[in-house]
Amino acid sequence: MDKPNIIEYSVYGRYALFTDPLSKTGGEKCSYQIPTYQALKGITESIYWKPTITWVVDACRVMKPIQTESKGIRPIKYSGGNDLSYYTYLHDVEYQVRAHFEWNQNREDLAYDRNENKHYDIARRMVERGGRRDIFLGTRECQGYVEPCSFGEGKSAYQDKKLSFGIMVHGITYPDEAVREAEKGKMTVRLWNAQMMDGIIQFPQPEKCEIRHILRNAKEKEFMFEKNFRGLKEFEGGDLFGVAEDFGGNV
Repeated sequence: MDKPNIIEYSVYGRYALFTDPLSKTGGEKCSYQIPTYQALKGITESIYWKPTITWVVDACRVMKPIQTESKGIRPIKYSGGNDLSYYTYLHDVEYQVRAHFEWNQNREDLAYDRNENKHYDIARRMVERGGRRDIFLGTRECQGYVEPCSFGEGKSAYQDKKLSFGIMVHGITYPDEAVREAEKGKMTVRLWNAQMMDGIIQFPQPEKCEIRHILRNAKEKEFMFEKNFRGLKEFEGGDLFGVAEDFGGNV
């Protein structure tokens, strides 16, 4: 697309937990000071997503002061026990987000659905309605809320300030998103040197992150018509649940 369609929204909540993976080894999670690219991409996908498109987060604006709060949590321990862990959350957060979508080039079978105006109009309406699915700020227990906004309106708590957050996780590249040939059939974690200027974090696009590490081999799922999925027309006058059962639930 020559001119990507952009959506802008405000997301806020009482708590957020964008977990620093280094803090998970001891069983007690500690949040990054700012949201990761992957977390914001997940929020955007909760607003509106289809396999035809891929969301790219362009920028995030931190509106409220960064403050933390520790809480005692009893994590689920399937082997038994009654342990207590301390999780460090961000408290009272609000972010303005700008994102745009691109076509998912790994799904050529959905090329017929590449209608730019259609997807943009739906995404815009979903922002106005607060998203299609529940919004989480990093983890399930941190409920978030979405509203439309104009990126840059209002005053940020970090206006006229420059902050560096060091090396932090940018996100994960899954096999169906891989652009680099060496990462085909792999799961790759991306890192970057996070900077904030005037309260705005400008995210590099995933393929431009230079610090990368392949985690493991992973297989991209293949979608084959009438083998592991069917179109809606196949269900007209039929039993949807019966057909779903025949295909292992993949309909």
